[in-house]
Amino acid sequence: MVVASPIASAIVFVVSLLIGAAGIYAGAQIIVGRGDYDHAIVTALIGAVIWAIVGFVVGWIPLLGPLLALIAYVGVINWRYPGDWTAAAMIGLVAWVTVLIALYALAALGITGFEAIGVPGA
Repeated sequence: MVVASPIASAIVFVVSLLIGAAGIYAGAQIIVGRGDYDHAIVTALIGAVIWAIVGFVVGWIPLLGPLLALIAYVGVINWRYPGDWTAAAMIGLVAWVTVLIALYALAALGITGFEAIGVPGA
């Protein structure tokens, strides 16, 4: 059994959060023209926390649980960025695609695993 050290876990958390924030930053820049990376980091962190809480509370409900978690995540983006729910959903979609591409490249190089904090399903 492999046990990660607290320092290694913290490094993975920070790097994953920064990758997730990069995806949100890219999505916000493309969809609403708002490019503030610090804002994207906070959004990714809040989104990850909300996703985890909603997933814990209702995630066990088939189909509905993950859907509610996704709606809550998009709600965080909607709250943090200008525009409507459609713009928020598009920011989330662009973030997800951007993060998948980045994580695939990093995983292919053997640098990291295939996950990021702040973007669901990535």
